[in-house]
Amino acid sequence: MKALRVFKGEADLDGAGAVLAIGRPAFPHVLMSTLRGVAGVDHCMVFSFAGEGSASCLLNVGDIRIGADLGEAYSEHFHQSDPNKEAIFTHQASASPIMLPSFSRRMYSNSYWRMFFKGSDIVDKFATAVWFENTCFYVNFYKISSRGCFKPAQTDSLRRIAPSISAAVARHFEPTPVQRQNPRQSLDELFAFSDAFNFLTGREKEVCLRILLGYSSEAISSDLGIGIHSTLTYRRRAYDKLGISSQNELFKIVLELLIQSSPKAGALRDLN
Repeated sequence: MKALRVFKGEADLDGAGAVLAIGRPAFPHVLMSTLRGVAGVDHCMVFSFAGEGSASCLLNVGDIRIGADLGEAYSEHFHQSDPNKEAIFTHQASASPIMLPSFSRRMYSNSYWRMFFKGSDIVDKFATAVWFENTCFYVNFYKISSRGCFKPAQTDSLRRIAPSISAAVARHFEPTPVQRQNPRQSLDELFAFSDAFNFLTGREKEVCLRILLGYSSEAISSDLGIGIHSTLTYRRRAYDKLGISSQNELFKIVLELLIQSSPKAGALRDLN
């Protein structure tokens, strides 16, 4: 079974890399790498709203040449005419991610279209938002003309990972930043203290930990000094005890636990 690698420039299917990168300088790079691999995203921009009259650009990463100019223009003026704002503020009381309307030319005024799409070479967009206390984090994923629009499967993937990505963005940019340990320390603590893993044996935990860190079965065997058959047996036993059957399901368990570990987890607990 091919291992999904985190923190090595390769995307995982459930956004685990981005969640583990919360509070770390590598977060923008890991997030963008994840989005490229999962859904072919060419650019990502994150804005925050503290009220309807103000916006700030928090993240601008990817392949749009004038991305910085777009972020500044949106924050200063164009956010006032964004057609998504109505849906965002209508759902302000919701603790769940807001799936915003599908991209369409008719949604936008001529001036908005010329500035943000025609003039910047954007041909498609997917957007989601999440409210965390009194701040909204508005996450936008873009495609540029040279690579075409999002394919249906890519849009489905974005919808699937939106809860984890939204939670990761909100936690990374929350007013009191989360200072994360390195990924290995975070996972070590999770396996040591979480009730979800307390019925696994020491070897089963060691194997699962290395799966999450991107080790292949052969690499796990070498690192632990055990045979490949033993590695596969420990993995099977751990999955049986956890009630899962795949690596992706193991990532999902860890994502939920990491999101809930925030001191302010109440507002984010239902996002995954």
